[in-house]
Amino acid sequence: MLPLAERMRPKTLDEYIGQKHLVGEGAILRKMIESGNIASFILWGPPGVGKTTLARIIAHQLQRPFYTLSAVTSGVKEVRDVIDKAKRNASLNSGLFAPADSRSPILFIDEIHRFSKSQQDSLLGAVEEGTIILIGATTENPSFEVITPLLSRCQVYVLKSLDKDDLLELLNRVLTKDEYVKSLGLQIQDTEALLRYSGGDARKLLNIIELVSNSGAKIIDNETVTKQLQQNPVAYDKDGEMHYDIISAFIKSVRGSDPQAAIYWLARMIEGGEDPKFIARRLVILASEDIGLANPNAMLLANTCFDVVNKIGWPEGRIPLAETTIYLATCKKDNSANLAIEAALAKVRETGNLPVPLYLRNAPTSLMKELGYADGYKYPHDFPGHWVEQQYLPDELVGTVFWKKD
Repeated sequence: MLPLAERMRPKTLDEYIGQKHLVGEGAILRKMIESGNIASFILWGPPGVGKTTLARIIAHQLQRPFYTLSAVTSGVKEVRDVIDKAKRNASLNSGLFAPADSRSPILFIDEIHRFSKSQQDSLLGAVEEGTIILIGATTENPSFEVITPLLSRCQVYVLKSLDKDDLLELLNRVLTKDEYVKSLGLQIQDTEALLRYSGGDARKLLNIIELVSNSGAKIIDNETVTKQLQQNPVAYDKDGEMHYDIISAFIKSVRGSDPQAAIYWLARMIEGGEDPKFIARRLVILASEDIGLANPNAMLLANTCFDVVNKIGWPEGRIPLAETTIYLATCKKDNSANLAIEAALAKVRETGNLPVPLYLRNAPTSLMKELGYADGYKYPHDFPGHWVEQQYLPDELVGTVFWKKD
């Protein structure tokens, strides 16, 4: 028998639960589907909210060939194979009266954020030419994880965690529509624990119902659900939205100089089985970005912590992580270096490749010397105090301030 989550997978938009802002009456995706004119897009949202299901429904409703790849197991070769197949089908079935299934197929790529730049590059031509309609799914912010050329060719739609009403609707559908569950005669007495452990994730809700029903229990209540989940009491998904929410809370607590909250969020990650190197790596970034010049030793300690954790792992790694977390949380903060490089990068993008003043250029050949390279450069160590008044910025940027001392 198929798992409950697969048995309950909706096949039409009318069966689809949640995401009314995208697929409800008059919503943008529903109108696109009803018109039959669909463009490439990316679905961004936490796990278990219907990204894969929505892609399958769209392909079925539009009667398009549907190819699916996982970025975890697929590479450039698999992408090119799908594109080549689409091109062959297009050439064989070209013409005004081509059958529906010969139109641009839909290529669904799960976890597209895991594709490397070269893998994403391999999609550009086919998406631009309309050889394929790309539907990508990601749990991570596509503006960080998807290359700009591909992002510019795709609309991004944000999917939300299912709310209480959505989950209760799904629960009711399971109890009334699934023949196996109906035969068990399950009784619902309360749903607080069921909804809490589901965390807005339809797949988790269905898995919990299946776990409870397979245990022989006839009643779903808080005690039964908690008992069945006692082997995994901490609702922490290393690959899902909570992963990013908790690391965000952790970093913001350290940045905000609150060691109590920082230690709490660290404990949440440790108890949830987070990769210790991930935590240590984020501490190195934080020491550089948020403490910076206020205490250069912070980055040295964070880097040492990363090395130690990399060597010893769990469970002992929790100690250097805790020490470093408390140290960084209690350090003075200074992000002036981060602001300076961001300002400089913005100016570079704005002004382009301004010429280096001749006297600052290197002059390794006689021709360069004849052209005036390095001519007039003042060597600071030849002057009192090892400093001399001299212009180092391009003429167009004289007087520009990037780094501002607190």
